[in-house]
Amino acid sequence: MVVVDNLHVVYRVYGSGADKGTAATALLRVVKRQRRPSIREVHAIRGISFVAYKGDAVGVIGRNGSGKSTLLRAIAGLLPAEVGMVYTLGDAALLGVNAALLDNLTGERNVILGCLAMGMSPQTVKERYQSIVDFSGVGDFINLAMKTYSTGMGSRLRFAIASAKDQDILLVDEALATGDAEFRVKSHQRIDELREHAGTVFLVAHNLNEIEETCNKVIWLEKGRIVQAGENVLEIIDAYLAATGGEPRVREPRDPVTGSSR
Repeated sequence: MVVVDNLHVVYRVYGSGADKGTAATALLRVVKRQRRPSIREVHAIRGISFVAYKGDAVGVIGRNGSGKSTLLRAIAGLLPAEVGMVYTLGDAALLGVNAALLDNLTGERNVILGCLAMGMSPQTVKERYQSIVDFSGVGDFINLAMKTYSTGMGSRLRFAIASAKDQDILLVDEALATGDAEFRVKSHQRIDELREHAGTVFLVAHNLNEIEETCNKVIWLEKGRIVQAGENVLEIIDAYLAATGGEPRVREPRDPVTGSSR
């Protein structure tokens, strides 16, 4: 479903220090005939290669700034590759806590517009509307503007909208970091359904429990490079914790058939 071949992603940041590159500083440079601000390059992804197959749920772990979100955005086609290529079989949908919804519109209007933007027909939106609202758990707030929602409510509604359609490739960026225990259980169940009916799921989460419970593969990134990757999820997580000074994981024995904790 996804082939990443020697991928490099570079951000170019204009200006530095006190010069933030605002409209005011740009006008001042014109008046004073100053040269344009310097360009600083940030090499966010450095030569990453891997393959993900249909049915895979791939966890992406690493410290802040290691390139996790950048990788997902590149797979979704939102960031261009400086070098290398990303090949996908089908469309890739990025779901995260910063997914675009309009704060001044009600939750109801955001559900409708969001579903239409994902390619659903008006009839399909009508059929799935109530199940989306029920899944999000926002209740009567669905009739209020999104700007009145708490962070958790907004995140739950974003997840409910994006997961209402079976995706070829679903990219989940910290979407499960908010919400109560009941919603996290529903989120796990929904991702399992997407894995069965769609193609591949990528999950970025600092909560390693999410990775252990959801993913059959894991990629550990550090400074834009892959440190370890593969199906030995628990071993890679333990190695990551050892390298970052985290507490060792204490796990309950798992059933050898189902893989679930006893």
